[in-house]
Amino acid sequence: MPEATHDDTEAEIKDWFRTINIAGKPLNDQELLNATYSGPFVTAAKAVFSNSSNANMQKWKAFVAGDEKRQAILAKALEWVSKGDVRDYLKDHRYSSDITELTRYFESVIAWIDGVFKETRSEMCGIEWGRLYETYHVQPYDPDKVWERVESLFADADDGKIQNRRNIFEYVLGGEVDKKLLKVRMFSVEIARKVYRRQTEEANARGVSNCPDCASGHKANASRIYAFSEMEADHVSAWSRGGDTAEANCQMLCKHHNRVKGNC
Repeated sequence: MPEATHDDTEAEIKDWFRTINIAGKPLNDQELLNATYSGPFVTAAKAVFSNSSNANMQKWKAFVAGDEKRQAILAKALEWVSKGDVRDYLKDHRYSSDITELTRYFESVIAWIDGVFKETRSEMCGIEWGRLYETYHVQPYDPDKVWERVESLFADADDGKIQNRRNIFEYVLGGEVDKKLLKVRMFSVEIARKVYRRQTEEANARGVSNCPDCASGHKANASRIYAFSEMEADHVSAWSRGGDTAEANCQMLCKHHNRVKGNC
């Protein structure tokens, strides 16, 4: 069998390793990169990030998904330090055994997560922490308040009010501004009351029901003014079809019509 040499092109080396690995498990992208750019740097990096005996491995795997033996932790460390340009980073460092920059950056990200969030949850594993670190690490946070909000939002998720649980961390880091991150299904009481007041004022002025569906009918309820407790917040543009859970997409319907409408 021919040997791969430093003179071979990257494509040739990848093809060579695919060929010799046909009988075993397919090599993943990082394993192929390790083979392509084999040298002192990869050797030193693997000794740290691919070593299941590393005392930090359990802590790292709370935030990074995958098998260290299949290079998952190393792949993430390289992705973070290179800002996604792993191939060029390995090419530039191939013949150096100094992995200080790689380890320091990775440890900085992990330390930042630990400093902002008081505890860990299973949902924290596999999140794009490198991107979040670059975006938010200069922001000051109160860990107690951060975790209080995280726990509160996960309680809402348990009640079905939030669909995207894993984005809760990014949502809190970003100041709870981008509600689309959470795919929030339930309108807040504040929004519901505001829309109720507006609809009721308009309905009274027109002499019709404050439930739009009742107002458009010809029955006894066509002019009925419902109490807030008798109505429910509804998505004008259905939530199931991408409608936003925002005031502009909220209307109050009587409980009967909201439930007849179904999934919204």
